[in-house]
Amino acid sequence: MFGLNDLRSRMIDVQTQMTGRALELLCLPEGQPCYLLDIGCGSGLSGDYLSDEGHYWVGIDISPAMLDAALDRDTEGDLLLGDMGQGIPFKPGTFDGCISISAVQWLCNANKKSDIPAKRLYCFFSSLYSVLVRGARAVLQLYPENSEQLELITIQATKAGFTGGVVVDFPNSAKAKKFYLCLFSGPSTFLPKALTETTDEEEATESAFTSERIQRRMARRGVVRKSREWVLEKKERRRRQGKEVRPDTQYTGRKRKPRF
Repeated sequence: MFGLNDLRSRMIDVQTQMTGRALELLCLPEGQPCYLLDIGCGSGLSGDYLSDEGHYWVGIDISPAMLDAALDRDTEGDLLLGDMGQGIPFKPGTFDGCISISAVQWLCNANKKSDIPAKRLYCFFSSLYSVLVRGARAVLQLYPENSEQLELITIQATKAGFTGGVVVDFPNSAKAKKFYLCLFSGPSTFLPKALTETTDEEEATESAFTSERIQRRMARRGVVRKSREWVLEKKERRRRQGKEVRPDTQYTGRKRKPRF
């Protein structure tokens, strides 16, 4: 029987897997750090993955409590409180790409009389189109309630100027089925292939991808989270971002004794 910690660990694993898949679908240049936008960033779990992969990111979320949790977790990205249905408040061409995990479908709900889902979706997509570097991609993982809701989302994305389509991983699985809206802010390009489990070979391909990314992350970092080396690496990364960072001392990364 699963406990609360097991459930939380399972949710983190699923979030990490979906973020990894979204990052793969972005098709970013290999080995090149990019500046990414995370829509509906929550407590920063997806952002942690982006940081581990060497990217810089900004997260936007409508929940102050979730952003507070992200701050408590000491995530590396910049955080912004905002409603995506009112637009993305950044200059044109700011980001090299965008991901979103389990957030966009909420724009289809009308929480008050003034909320018109189609208008909020168009406001979101048109502003997202603007803040992306031309030719960049956005990969939005979502859980549409039905085909009508998915059609509403894709129509508004197209009206905003995007091309692309929907990639459905494991379409025949009740549990593993995932929808990824892959949007291109430039000329139409190929739509990535969906993951399936119809053959042993395809299952092995997915497994190899997952383990390869995890091994590459561990090999590149080679440090324990919260260790002195990890803290020094994080501080140096923030200095490169132009942020104010305290000087390194002999006490940097040293565990503090609990207060009574």
